[in-house]
Amino acid sequence: MNWLQLLVSSYDRRPRQLPAKRNVLDCQLYCSTWQHKYFSTFGKGLALLHRSKVSRSRVRDSQGAFLLKASWGQLASDHSATAWLVAFLAIILGCSAGSARAQISPGPLARAHRTLEGASHCVSCHQFGGQAALKCVECHTEIGARVNAHRGLHATYGLQPGSSQGCAKCHSDHNGVDFPLVKWTPTPAGFDHSKTGYNLVGKHAGVACNKCHNAEHVAPSEKLNIQVRDLNKTFLAVPQACITCHQDAHNGRLGQKCERCHNFEDWKNLTQFDHSKTKYPLTGLHAQVTCQKCHTPGADNKPRWTGLAFGKCDDCHADPHKGSFKQQACQACHNTSGWKRSSLQTVNEKFDHSKTKYPLLGKHQTVECSQCHLKADFKKPLAFQKCIDCHKDVHNGQFVKRAGGIECAGCHTLDGFKPSTYGVKEHAKSAYPLEGKHAQVKCEGCHIPKGKDTLFKVKFGKCMDCHKDEHQRQFAGTPYLNRCEQCHDLKGYHPSTFTLAKHKQTRFPLTGGHIATPCGDCHKQRSTPEAKYAVIYRFDDSSCTVCHKDPHKGQFDETMKQVRMDRKPAGCQACHSTDSWKDLQRFDHAKTSFPLLGAHRATACMDCHKPPNMGTKLIDADFKAAPSKCEDCHEDVHGAQFAKANRITPCADCHNATRWKPSLFDHERRTSFSLKGAHERVRCEACHKELRMVMDKSVLFYKPCPKECSACHGPGKAAGKS
Repeated sequence: MNWLQLLVSSYDRRPRQLPAKRNVLDCQLYCSTWQHKYFSTFGKGLALLHRSKVSRSRVRDSQGAFLLKASWGQLASDHSATAWLVAFLAIILGCSAGSARAQISPGPLARAHRTLEGASHCVSCHQFGGQAALKCVECHTEIGARVNAHRGLHATYGLQPGSSQGCAKCHSDHNGVDFPLVKWTPTPAGFDHSKTGYNLVGKHAGVACNKCHNAEHVAPSEKLNIQVRDLNKTFLAVPQACITCHQDAHNGRLGQKCERCHNFEDWKNLTQFDHSKTKYPLTGLHAQVTCQKCHTPGADNKPRWTGLAFGKCDDCHADPHKGSFKQQACQACHNTSGWKRSSLQTVNEKFDHSKTKYPLLGKHQTVECSQCHLKADFKKPLAFQKCIDCHKDVHNGQFVKRAGGIECAGCHTLDGFKPSTYGVKEHAKSAYPLEGKHAQVKCEGCHIPKGKDTLFKVKFGKCMDCHKDEHQRQFAGTPYLNRCEQCHDLKGYHPSTFTLAKHKQTRFPLTGGHIATPCGDCHKQRSTPEAKYAVIYRFDDSSCTVCHKDPHKGQFDETMKQVRMDRKPAGCQACHSTDSWKDLQRFDHAKTSFPLLGAHRATACMDCHKPPNMGTKLIDADFKAAPSKCEDCHEDVHGAQFAKANRITPCADCHNATRWKPSLFDHERRTSFSLKGAHERVRCEACHKELRMVMDKSVLFYKPCPKECSACHGPGKAAGKS
């Protein structure tokens, strides 16, 4: 009995659990030998089905569809649904070989792969064992070769050389006979041809694909390498040369690089052709001649682009002199700029102008004869005594009144109009000699170039005639009137010549610490009333708070508003001076609600005016929050024995601000024990002797104190000895 008969006889159609795993027939091992007679055709496919990691595999036969709802691992451990499995295996064994192939495949192959249908052909495209690795490049060698060579479209997709795993991203099979194998993104018409290495531009962009990609255009050397039988359906092996698709109108005489002359927009537009790279560059009027004038049709009635004679002018031009100057080349007298323009070389060789009244020197030697001798009339006398006899006055009469009149040679030479010979030395003879930094300024810095309208006689009475007002009219009024020389000189804009002595003449003389302060610390760039930025030098308010922040946060606003003798607010100077911020000699504590008397005058400010949060800077203190009562600052050294009902001991009852000792306590008025007689000279401690510990300190308590004489006087009493 074989394994299938055993399996069918052992179980009925009702679902039930198989025995323990160790008693179950090892179907996988049995099938994997590939020798069993029932698996001669489709055994391999069935094993692949079981080994699949997909949880749901559809298996079809010629009659219908059966759904296998378990993976191989599930079949090896859980056979609770064996009835349908037994039926499935029985049907498989009863099927023909063709049916078996259909049962293994996940779907019909495309028409191009139809010869590979059936389980026996699976390994033609897939690696056996494990996941179904692809073997596309083993057949499509032409694609694999291009990927390996890193050329063509497929090489741009990051495919690994020799691997077929990336093919399925664009080419999916087992989807039916008519399913297209090429996945166009987004559509064939929208394909980005630039990825192939050949960008479609101009009229190429509108050409249908099959106009270029057809069997006629496939390179002969590649035809045997392409696996597609119908070469009209391949996109490979089309050479990029123009003659692949276009007929060579020049019959190979000009090479195959058509793009040297033509473009993709218009075949007849030859603007890309560079005649200067030929044996006959076009110069002068030749550059304006149409191509057809020289490249006339040949025997085939087509323009001749090569083989034309061009060594001599008469190869193209007729000889108007009818052979009179046959021994001399045309260029001896003429050039390509124009027939009527005589060559300067001819003039220099044939005619000696130095023997005339006006020898040609400098730039004049390069001037065409017709520039001076109009209409080639060499016999007509020409004026040449002054430059303006030939040249226009480009300065529009600015130098007419100059000594000697308009004499160009005063600033120019025959070697060229530029550069001018008028320098700093010559400028010193003018109404405005150049000194200091002005001597380094280029002419166009003052004489702004405007062609013939350039002004050379400019205003120079004030700096503002040339320079902008960098201070935005801050010094336009009296006493400055925008006279820059009051603060600057010709040596340079920086540093300023505005000294401390000049600053003393302003509304804000510099004293104390202000003398060493850099100008920029006070005079900073800000917006002016004209909404322009400039360094501010004139302040409407000259009080300290214009530059300094109020570190006291408004505690002394009222004090600062008090008017001084000069009728100006006292400001910070009510307490401070410019010599030192810490110099507070101007501050009069007697004008406060707590005049300093006695020992208080020698007390440091921070002893009473303490900064918050254990701070160490007096500037952070709240000065108006300082205590005004003794007990607010001083500890009660009497241990609260004199405290009132509010638990506060009024120190002023016995002491004053001058000094702590001696006490001002009035024993006669405030006690019932008069100190008259010898008692007036007795120290307090002689009678008040009780000491108590209060807050870890020994405190002398004045109450109770005995009033009887015997308490202090008598045998053995210290007081009685006094």
